Amino acid sequence: MARVRLDRLLGHMGFGSRRELRGLLKAGRVTVDGAVITDPGTLVDPGESAIEVDGEPVRFRRHFHVLLHKPSGVITATADPRQPTVMDALPEELRRGDLVPVGRLDKDTEGLLLLTTDGTLAHRLLSPRWHQPKRYLARVDLPLEPADQEAFAAGVALRDGYVTLPARLEIVGPQEGMVTIHEGKYHQVRRMFAARGKRVVYLKRVAMGPLILGDLPRGAARPLTEEEVAALYRSASLPNPDEDDASPLARPPGV
Repeated sequence: MARVRLDRLLGHMGFGSRRELRGLLKAGRVTVDGAVITDPGTLVDPGESAIEVDGEPVRFRRHFHVLLHKPSGVITATADPRQPTVMDALPEELRRGDLVPVGRLDKDTEGLLLLTTDGTLAHRLLSPRWHQPKRYLARVDLPLEPADQEAFAAGVALRDGYVTLPARLEIVGPQEGMVTIHEGKYHQVRRMFAARGKRVVYLKRVAMGPLILGDLPRGAARPLTEEEVAALYRSASLPNPDEDDASPLARPPGV
């Protein structure tokens, strides 16, 4: 197996930015085969070297998953010559050529966006058959009413004639609601409110399946925790490839 730089390997596993990794190494918190390593350029073999951080073995993973709090003004794409993309929004240590966004958020919509290297998982999460719930905070230009809740629960007839699956609308303020949908049609939440004569002035996705945005700042990103990864695969009725891997040093793709 090809040898790689230690800082690059740790960065791809989500241990921090280059600056943070330099501090981690300088403090003597990283060992390779029992020896303290302070040089970030040290070459290691992911398939053979026993690497520990703070005495804990580094478990390398077959796939990489990132949670991004997408800011408004960037498009959900991996590359674009004219507009900033969600890949541009990721910190350098989390950018990988094999990451793909799971679904899309409109340019003017912010909130939770999952990126993953596992194409099978991405496909399953997007399939209507698996009904992954998506939860949004929406602010509209007119007061919300119980009739809006009833319409969402019954399925909204959009202006193009499509009738959405039943959705949930919780009124949390006079012109603010939490919307839970189980499909992902183009501009769906905005179009559902438009069918009710209301214009969405702010939209933020706060949850998708078992993932919750929480207090992750706007524009920030982080790798998923082991618990989140396990919950994500369970929600998609897929085996977790890392739980099936007996080797703690399986090389992560792209490293």
